[in-house]
Amino acid sequence: MAARNRNFIFFLSFAIIIPTLLAHIGDFDDYWKQREVEAIKHANMAYKPRPEEVTEHFNEHVARTLAELKHNSTRRELKMKRSRKGQCRATNPIDKCWRCDPNWANNRKRLADCALGFAKGTIGGKMGMIYVVTDGSDDDVVNPKPGTLRHAVIQKEPLWIIFSRSMIIKLKQELIVTSDKTIDARGANVHIAYGAGITVQFVKNIIIHGLHIHDIVPCEGGMIRDSVDHIGLRTKSDGDGISVFGSSYIWIDHISASNCFDGLIDVIQGSTAITISNCHFTHHNEVMLFGASDSYSEDTKMQITVAFTHFGRGLVQRMPRCRWGFIHIVNNDYTHWLMYAIGGSSHPTILSQGNRFIAPPNLAAKEVTKRDYATPQQWASWPWRSEGDLMLNGAFFNESGDPSATKKFSSQYMVTPYSATQVPLLRKFAGALTCFTNKPC
Repeated sequence: MAARNRNFIFFLSFAIIIPTLLAHIGDFDDYWKQREVEAIKHANMAYKPRPEEVTEHFNEHVARTLAELKHNSTRRELKMKRSRKGQCRATNPIDKCWRCDPNWANNRKRLADCALGFAKGTIGGKMGMIYVVTDGSDDDVVNPKPGTLRHAVIQKEPLWIIFSRSMIIKLKQELIVTSDKTIDARGANVHIAYGAGITVQFVKNIIIHGLHIHDIVPCEGGMIRDSVDHIGLRTKSDGDGISVFGSSYIWIDHISASNCFDGLIDVIQGSTAITISNCHFTHHNEVMLFGASDSYSEDTKMQITVAFTHFGRGLVQRMPRCRWGFIHIVNNDYTHWLMYAIGGSSHPTILSQGNRFIAPPNLAAKEVTKRDYATPQQWASWPWRSEGDLMLNGAFFNESGDPSATKKFSSQYMVTPYSATQVPLLRKFAGALTCFTNKPC
């Protein structure tokens, strides 16, 4: 009897684990096995054995951009406001790459040259045709209608996906994106809301730009077309805004996200070469999860940059919560949290540089950091470093690890991130932008 109970518990536990490991793939058939094999190969190629070289490159761009702005502006002009004539002052190096071009609508693919951080080199659908989404419906997830977003993202070839008009897209099931795609919402007010979220699973080379993502809910799953020549069984989705699973070279930029059932952005299962930039997050509990399991050591190769993002009103925790991996958190603005800002377990490397942290009034929530499932003696060796961060209203970052370890992030080629006092300028235009043709965006 006891043996039967133990077997029952084992199989029950296994049944619970399986959806997590397979990320809602109900039938892990040859198609998905091949996607997994290819994704692992690309992730291994994307992994940077010296991640400090990436942080150095990123910091050089930040310093150069702000030095140019300072050189070309008076102190008053450093407020970076647009003039009534529509002139544009890009306030960080990613935006400087494209935003001030009044002809951006005809030069959309210039954006593909602008990724920085660990996702540098991500070009999305630059090598493909423009696909215009004209229909905001999602009525048929097995045979998507041409002109819909679902029809666009399942195509085999690279595509640069844009929108003919503003629309609210209520996804009936998770939107499963194939490799080499850009979803570019500039010039339209596009909301993914009140239905399922976006799934980036076992793919490479994706840019997601300019969307409003909110009020995402779990969906029951079922048969869903995930490519032009494959329909697969999916289990119930979690309710994440964007879920990145086993993928590489993913750039998420200028997204406004709030109020999703699970996370706003989850990056798990060996994903790497990820940049999350210029986003605005509000009204949510568990904001971002990087690494889903303390037992999945393959996430050691996870490398993520979070930059120029505003963590705003109504946020509680996980900005992000990290396991394993190397996370570079640079020049972000943390103006609100209720529990903590940056957390983790399983000894991730966290390098926090030039961020502004404004602690909440609650005396018990002044600490920026939180460690889980480890004693102080255990986490004392985790490399969590704060360099040039601005701590306001009693905020404090509890560092750990060998202080001398930061020397490897301070070579002669590394430029210190710009002062955290400039963070309000660097993230001034965080979130989805309002862009008009023939004017700087």
